[in-house]
Amino acid sequence: MFAQLPDSAAQIRLREIAARTYEAPTATHVVCAPGTQILLPMVAALVPPGRAGVLGPTYSEHGRAAALAGHAVMDVRDINELRGVDLAVVVNPNNPDGRIITKERLLALSDDLSGQGGLLVVDEAFMDVAPAGASLADEVHRGNLIVLRSFGKFFGLAGLRLGFALAAEDLAVTLNAALGPWAVSGPAIAIAERALADDTWIGATRTRLASAAAKLDQLLVEADVEVVGGTSLFRLVHTHRAHEIFQHLGTAGIIVRAFREQPTWLRFGIPSESSWDRVRSRLATCGELAGKATTQ
Repeated sequence: MFAQLPDSAAQIRLREIAARTYEAPTATHVVCAPGTQILLPMVAALVPPGRAGVLGPTYSEHGRAAALAGHAVMDVRDINELRGVDLAVVVNPNNPDGRIITKERLLALSDDLSGQGGLLVVDEAFMDVAPAGASLADEVHRGNLIVLRSFGKFFGLAGLRLGFALAAEDLAVTLNAALGPWAVSGPAIAIAERALADDTWIGATRTRLASAAAKLDQLLVEADVEVVGGTSLFRLVHTHRAHEIFQHLGTAGIIVRAFREQPTWLRFGIPSESSWDRVRSRLATCGELAGKATTQ
């Protein structure tokens, strides 16, 4: 596995299991890559440089990748503002607030863009924990739609570096050619084959994550912060004490995401099993700090 290049049969098997798991039309619609990050500028370059619209606030790398591909990038807040652009990007569910745009609205946007040669990119990195039926993976045959899926987030293996683009067959051929042979390592293929086929583990993990997210929400409410969104893989809170809490948690080795553009936001990941007591204890002291501030 480590001493040899992955053979073509292994790569085909990975495409087949990914197509089944993500409900793409066939394996020929699947592109395997060493993480979705490397795909972003490649996908943005599938249309000539023009206007790109990114539905925000969201993952900033989409805008950067579109700019690298020569597009003039607009950060928009309403999906209707994406009509008329050459490249439209929607993260669904969104990072960091968990916003979900319905399948119907996204397909309508795809239809609007198709008449002018526009491309819709839907980043479904967190779709593994979204409501059933929300993915657009089964619609990529329509030709101007690309769906991105991340392996590492749901399976907790970010360092494996594996992601997928689901696209019409001609676009998949173009992306595969750009990536070149052996884009994905043999160990990544072997691990992903087993993981993507393990329906029992996938179902149990979705249930466990939903329970853990509810448990974290309760701790956050007790810490006197407002939970305003997220998925069962992360929670977004609003608090005017964001900087104070960020520092307070960080000194205990609990790292949360702060946002320069939204200084009252913090994003919390779901704690590992061994971390719950430490997170609970530190969040409890956050609540105590808030109480002291109120009485002073």
